[in-house]
Amino acid sequence: MAGAVAPAVDTLRSRGYRMPAEWEPQESVWMAWPRDPLTWPDRLEAARAVYLEAMRHITPHQRVELVVHPDLEQEARAAVEGAGIRHVAFHPVAHQDSWIRDYGPTYVIDGHGGRVAVKWRFNAWGGKYESLLFDDGVTGRLGAAVQADAVVEAGIVLEGGSIETDGEGTLLTTEQCLLDPNRNPGLDRAALEGVLCDHLGVEKVLWLGQGIAGDDTDGHVDDLTRFVAPGVVVTAVAPAGHPDHGALAENHRRLLKMTDARGRPLRVLPLPVPPMLATDDGETLPASHANFLVTDGCVLMPAFGGASDGPALAVLRSCFPDRSVVPLDSHDLVWGMGSIHCLSQQMPARHGSGSGAA
Repeated sequence: MAGAVAPAVDTLRSRGYRMPAEWEPQESVWMAWPRDPLTWPDRLEAARAVYLEAMRHITPHQRVELVVHPDLEQEARAAVEGAGIRHVAFHPVAHQDSWIRDYGPTYVIDGHGGRVAVKWRFNAWGGKYESLLFDDGVTGRLGAAVQADAVVEAGIVLEGGSIETDGEGTLLTTEQCLLDPNRNPGLDRAALEGVLCDHLGVEKVLWLGQGIAGDDTDGHVDDLTRFVAPGVVVTAVAPAGHPDHGALAENHRRLLKMTDARGRPLRVLPLPVPPMLATDDGETLPASHANFLVTDGCVLMPAFGGASDGPALAVLRSCFPDRSVVPLDSHDLVWGMGSIHCLSQQMPARHGSGSGAA
């Protein structure tokens, strides 16, 4: 766990920009229409059906910005319009896969109407998938559609699913992911913290340890621990005998000792893990209720049809009483090694809400 990091001269942080919490006002949500059959073998159409279901819940409250490969634009429009879904803006841009949380822009705002997109380098989770390196260029290919005053390149490899903020100066991440030499060899913890603080306007970085089994992103925090209000997190916990018990118990112990950027001890709410899921070949799938998406009017929680769905839903409903918390059947999505949070990226409203308490 690190202390406050002083800002460098003339950075986004020194200019008053910050990454808002996910529960703060949003303008829209980015998604990318599924197209890669290698991601969802024999389940591509099923994944698209879940996309439509997610959009049904999001669009009554805010717009969806849908990246769609130019070859599939008419097909995607027909699917969206045929489902009776409105408030979707289509952006025909070449892309390979749908994990826009990880390769798309991360937004920061200044509270005075300014909005900047931070562009990280994307190397397909440490060079695991050569064909997906193409998605590093999606933010650039979007051009003005990014809807920001500027795009600032941070110069390091980082995925959006590896960071989580309370909007008040605190950021959560994991050692397994950010300190893995397959991202930024030669950069140590202090150097990475400096980049995060300067570009996201945070003051304190909190480090968890390991992620869950089956997570090919090397331990993204959005499968583990999420802020639900300033000073409050939910964190995945597993019973004794579960493959993830040790790693999640260690994260839980760390959280109980942590304070946020304002000096508050964290209030830590346990979130149960789903039953273990695997492919037909026995490969573990990274099923997690923590991969939920918060939007202006609803929270979409990955559901898997097991005994953990109800208790997890109850926890999140207690955290977000002002929003509808909806279980989203994610059996098919998780075959792609992620869920709804990984597959989306919120665009905050230009004027944030300050603390934005949930």
